[in-house]
Amino acid sequence: MKQRELGKTGLTVTPLGLGLAALGRPGYINLGHATDLEHNYDVAAMEAHTHTVLDAAWAAGIRYFDAARSYGRAEQFLSTWLHSRQIDPAAVTVGSKWGYTYTADWQIEADKHEIKEHSLPVLQRQTGESLALLNGYLKLYQIHSATLDSGVLENKAVIAELSRLKAEQGLKIGLSLSGSAQAETLRRALGVRLFDGSPLFDAVQATWNLLEPSTGPALAEASAEGLGVIIKEAVANGRLTPRNTNPDVAILRQAAADRGVTSDALALAAVLAQPWVDIVLSGAAQIEHLHANVKALEITWDETLAEQLAALAEPPHVYWQKRSDLAWN
Repeated sequence: MKQRELGKTGLTVTPLGLGLAALGRPGYINLGHATDLEHNYDVAAMEAHTHTVLDAAWAAGIRYFDAARSYGRAEQFLSTWLHSRQIDPAAVTVGSKWGYTYTADWQIEADKHEIKEHSLPVLQRQTGESLALLNGYLKLYQIHSATLDSGVLENKAVIAELSRLKAEQGLKIGLSLSGSAQAETLRRALGVRLFDGSPLFDAVQATWNLLEPSTGPALAEASAEGLGVIIKEAVANGRLTPRNTNPDVAILRQAAADRGVTSDALALAAVLAQPWVDIVLSGAAQIEHLHANVKALEITWDETLAEQLAALAEPPHVYWQKRSDLAWN
């Protein structure tokens, strides 16, 4: 897999990365998540399973891995894999996120699976936790789901601490986005500056897929300003995979069948075709799904295909409501 630079960060990445949202905890909103984990939620079993998927990702050439403090034990599982495989920190790029605290206590059902708080104490606590597990490997630290209403982009204490981490720890600073106001939040973030006038943010991670492409223009602007662009939820938490048999994605299934690939591979290829994308994350929790995702790199994207699948796009508020209705399983 050919490596590239993440925006103008100087970080070396691959066009396909692996996100650990579905690997680090028993409960998640992906369609069929319980099946992916084979209903075995023993911590040691899940760690071993995560290592197996990470091994497959490494063998496929993937060199960017993405976690978060709120992904259960994802950082811990990634850390034990990196150290047990004796992977050179220079050979891999790891990103993680702060701002949500995991609160499900390893349960499938919980009143709150994660609690969001973009405060200075949370940033300081979670930075220490992330660095304790991933020190030497962690190169990109991101605000988890920055939104306008959280006020994080105006929090001077948080911005000052992120600036310190950038200067003293050498971390690149990013933000991930969520919700129908992704574009507005991103454009606000582009204006956040350090004391010397340089931009704070080096990268952005956003949702963009065939069902929710509305943030494309803002992501193109960010890329033009030098930010690395990482795309998450490219298969819409399973809605753009073979697991979704609903009529609303029938044209995707047919287009994939015509090309002899799976619908998830075609959905990922749509992301890779965007000129402003540096990385698209696979959220695979099974090796077979990871291998299917990797096939996206072999698909030739063309204007006819783009026009055909443009009909899948939903109004942003509809997409995000459907996402919020997905059940933890």
